[in-house]
Amino acid sequence: MQCKTYYFNSLYKTKFSITKQKKGRVMRENDILKGEQGALKRALYKSMGFTGEQLGKPIIAIANSYTNATPGHFVLKQLCESVKEGIIKAGGTPMEFSTVAPCDGIAEGHEGMRYILPTRDLIASSIECMVRAHRFDGLVLLGSCDKIVPGMLMAAARLEMPAIFLNGGPMYPASYCGRHYDGNIVTEAIGWKQQGRIDEEEFRHIEDIAEPCPGSCAMLGTANTMSALSESLGMSLMGSSTIPAVLAARMAKGVETGEKIVELVQKGVTTRDILTEEAFENAVMHLLTMGGSTNGILHLQAIYHEAGLGELPLSVFDEFSRKIPQVASIYPASEFDMVDFYEGGGVPAVLKEIEEYLHKDTLTVSGLTMGEALSRFSYTNNRNMIKTAEEPFAPTGGVAILKGNIAPLGCVIKPAAVPKHMFRYSGRAQVFTTEEESYQAVLEGRVKPGTCMVLMYEGPKGGPGMPEMYKTMKYLEGMGLSDTCALITDGRFSGSNRGLFVGHISPEAYEQGDFALIQDGDVIEIDVDARSIELKVPEEILEERRKRFVPVEKEVKRGYLRTYRRISASASKGAVVE
Repeated sequence: MQCKTYYFNSLYKTKFSITKQKKGRVMRENDILKGEQGALKRALYKSMGFTGEQLGKPIIAIANSYTNATPGHFVLKQLCESVKEGIIKAGGTPMEFSTVAPCDGIAEGHEGMRYILPTRDLIASSIECMVRAHRFDGLVLLGSCDKIVPGMLMAAARLEMPAIFLNGGPMYPASYCGRHYDGNIVTEAIGWKQQGRIDEEEFRHIEDIAEPCPGSCAMLGTANTMSALSESLGMSLMGSSTIPAVLAARMAKGVETGEKIVELVQKGVTTRDILTEEAFENAVMHLLTMGGSTNGILHLQAIYHEAGLGELPLSVFDEFSRKIPQVASIYPASEFDMVDFYEGGGVPAVLKEIEEYLHKDTLTVSGLTMGEALSRFSYTNNRNMIKTAEEPFAPTGGVAILKGNIAPLGCVIKPAAVPKHMFRYSGRAQVFTTEEESYQAVLEGRVKPGTCMVLMYEGPKGGPGMPEMYKTMKYLEGMGLSDTCALITDGRFSGSNRGLFVGHISPEAYEQGDFALIQDGDVIEIDVDARSIELKVPEEILEERRKRFVPVEKEVKRGYLRTYRRISASASKGAVVE
């Protein structure tokens, strides 16, 4: 290999010996601080106390989504200091900036949820704008929650530069009546109170203990799913994603991340070296084998798109779901929460069980290949939570794609969270056009056992914003209906939901998909094993309904949501902004 000396912001001639990784590699040089043309820029940095020596080192940006308005991000202020320590220790200069980080739990159940998915693309673009404006040498991404993690990974993929993602870590679970819960116990408790199983005092007690410390939610929802997938993509240090937010090990991982980003800059390793097609296949297999959030499909599609790899079709997920066994079962699919997952070996323990399927020569931000990184970890010590590929929880993946006459482009289901007796289901439709009216119907007793609840006009354009149908599923559970009722929608679901739910139905109702033709009383059949979903209405009747079809137009306030509705793609393509 040829060894060459490069200068970073080299007015001050700080040298680094760099080994070229590939023939023809052109190192990413930040030259905006050089010479006379860089004088004003250096002066602006010096106004904040940066020295000439510091400005001659690799300038490492930290995109820190810290806020005290979101529990998953509350810990990031301290974690950022650890990352800075590592950067300085390794010979770099850290510079911090922020981005938005709304909480799904605070936004759910009202208009705010319509803004959550659109923030993903907003976050990606805001990071892109800051990094390209300042021409940083490397990038550390600090985030934790549902759309922040994929938004940051989308930015990294788009920027094609040295970058590492580090999450803030999960919180500890609530402890109630001898068992552990995540914070969604509060929503279930509303149903318990409605049924008279608990009184107001007990309800307030549950509220007080539900979220015992900061961190991302204690279950394998979208936040922890995406943080875990960052490891299998190679974008996070192996074993980092499941460390609880409040442990010292989380801070130590911050220091290590800071050191590694400087190393990546010195070696010229960018996100395009890591985010290859094979890396995405590893992540798809990982999502399926651990039974992660259905939202993981949307987000992997979006990151893939930003990595310049084209379109990641739903058929890829379907193909892998048929051959990758589900080896892990984590709350809400089982009683094992994220702390149990961490103590049971975390992501490496899951990946080791399907190692024979993985592309082990993909590169990771640690500088090791996937195979080399996994070789440093042990198998799980909890065989009740993580099984072997030979004796898995299920022979197929924990997330799957269904197709049928109301979802010709596909829709998403999470078999890992579906009761086995509901894998083959038939029910009569009860149609709603907003989540609010649907969950009110549940609480008021207007939804009967066996009903197939149909929530339409909640897709990327129809919602708009593709909100989660979180509350309705939780209220079905709290009201004792989740073992007999199904819920299908062109919207999304929370990673915390469990039961027979089908989301991302495409084309969505707003785009005149046949999903919009369902009427009260129609029979819906779902066969999870056969990967099918069908509206059992004769074609001639459907044709008559098409002729009379008038889409529902929801009023949208002036602002970003109107823009998102205009430029967002179908859920079958990841709901990306085109």
